[in-house]
Amino acid sequence: MHVTPLLQVENLTVRFYTKDGVVNAVNGISYTMQEGDILGLVGESGSGKSVSSMAMLRLIPEPPGKIESGSVRFDGEDLLQIKPSQIHRVRGRDIGVIFQDPMTSLNPVMPIGKQIAEAMQVNLGMASAKAMLESIDLLTRVGIPQADRRIRDYPHQFSGGMRQRVMIAMAISCHPRLLIADEPTTALDVTIQAQIIDLVKNLQKELSMAIIWITHDLGVIARLAERVNVMYGGTLVEMAPSKPLFSTPAHPYTLGLLSSLPSLDTDSDQDLSYINGSPPDMIHLPPGCPFWPRCSFRTKRCTQERPELVEVAEGHTSACWHTDRVLELHRSRSAEVAQ
Repeated sequence: MHVTPLLQVENLTVRFYTKDGVVNAVNGISYTMQEGDILGLVGESGSGKSVSSMAMLRLIPEPPGKIESGSVRFDGEDLLQIKPSQIHRVRGRDIGVIFQDPMTSLNPVMPIGKQIAEAMQVNLGMASAKAMLESIDLLTRVGIPQADRRIRDYPHQFSGGMRQRVMIAMAISCHPRLLIADEPTTALDVTIQAQIIDLVKNLQKELSMAIIWITHDLGVIARLAERVNVMYGGTLVEMAPSKPLFSTPAHPYTLGLLSSLPSLDTDSDQDLSYINGSPPDMIHLPPGCPFWPRCSFRTKRCTQERPELVEVAEGHTSACWHTDRVLELHRSRSAEVAQ
């Protein structure tokens, strides 16, 4: 029996037209998600992670931004083709969003209880008194003590971690089927990060919602995601379930990211690995593979032809002309560590 994916992104392409030139922010990405999936979207700053997700919800400013092509089907309906009034309802009710900085997302002059209640009133038609009671319950569920009193407080009266919990409460207030979390723990210390990740995992199980977690931190992805999409230069360069991605990376960029992670097994005097060079200029993307200027595996073909994503194992794809060499190098490194 064919099951319609919850989310089906096909050939999504986004450009920004600036005075300096055309920024090739997202370059024809495609992937699918089922109900309840937890997907990690990984890459350096400027790789297109956030832009691709905001474009799906039509939240990029137009102009200078423009969705050049593609489709984003949510439960079979193309979000890029529906009316503005319909996308407003989808954003509030079916798809929740947690942004990186809660202080820019919360209204500084409105009590947080009223902000959460307003989302339910607008999107669910809930009465004001009931929405306020629901707000108290939501704040309690996300771990804010004395919620019945704190609903009258303003954002500046909460710590960074508590403000992010408020944002999570607001994002799940209408029981969304998909939650997009755009680097929500980046500005928080490591202890609070772990608490927020555990909170989201528990809420995901409770509400059975799918999650797209956008981050540059592979450590966060290892704790949370079931599948990982790796982005570079506005393209998807590797897609895999979490365990195979961490155990057998098939793209040089993914291998570089993993090699640069500190390890408890590493000699403390040994320098950390790093990826040479800088992320590409998105106005002047190189021909061929976008990663070749930084890649130790590159050959002439890499500079001329852009590789497509091809399957290297079940459910594991990589866009590289030299996947076999990457896998062999990783195997040899793993063998050395084991010895």
